[in-house]
Amino acid sequence: MAPHLSHTPSPAAAPQDPTYLRGLAALRQLEGTERPTLLDGLADLAPDLATLAIRFVYGEIYPRPGLDLRSRQLVTVAALAALGHARPQLKFHIAGALNAGCSSNEIVETLQHLVIYAGFPVGLNGVFAAREVFQERGCNHEPLACGAAQGDDSRARFQAGLQALQEIDGHAGEQVIAALDGLAPDLARFIIEFAFGDIYTRPGLSLVQRELVTLAALAALGTAVPQFKVHVHGLLNVGGTRQMLVESLIHLAAYAGFPAALNALQAAREVLDERAAKGQSC
Repeated sequence: MAPHLSHTPSPAAAPQDPTYLRGLAALRQLEGTERPTLLDGLADLAPDLATLAIRFVYGEIYPRPGLDLRSRQLVTVAALAALGHARPQLKFHIAGALNAGCSSNEIVETLQHLVIYAGFPVGLNGVFAAREVFQERGCNHEPLACGAAQGDDSRARFQAGLQALQEIDGHAGEQVIAALDGLAPDLARFIIEFAFGDIYTRPGLSLVQRELVTLAALAALGTAVPQFKVHVHGLLNVGGTRQMLVESLIHLAAYAGFPAALNALQAAREVLDERAAKGQSC
């Protein structure tokens, strides 16, 4: 018979550890409290997990340069919403986004943007979670007006969408549309009119922000490598940088797992190498 082994919880990092203390300070800022709920929530079950999360996620990943705190929170919200199975964490990071300085409209626009890449259920569930957080916080949210291209004029939507597609995804996006021409031309039209004509032209998020949350959602889903690579081009085409790209994907290791981050970084490397060979900015 194997001997009975008892487990005595012990912290994974000493309170004097500067990385842990840096992480604790970052978590306090995001949660807006002196004592983060993570500490007490896991104290009787897995205190080491709380310590590891504080030390690694908030002490090592969050302070990294190249991606500001507001962008990190929007990336986190997009990834968690796309995953669809982490509602408590999604609500926590929606509140964290507010504490980091994101506006309620930036959060709502991030979640609405996801209907293109993760479907309407994801967008709807995310917006409902945001509403709960706003109500709990007493946040006075005023919805944005519709984008200028929205309405009944399909020709205007198509032209606005085509212009946005060309600006954002360039040749890579045009290839996707061309590939659908003989197979599903209506799907190509929907992509132009709805995704780019209705969604991308909305106010509330910059194009760089929209491409960052797109990449976060696609990387978290892990099922759309060709589309992910198109939007790596898109981020760089609208003014995003290589460092922003890499940092956003490193950040995802904490929320979507290391395999998702590694696979996304490999796909990103292929795009960066391709652009470098063609003399494009990367």
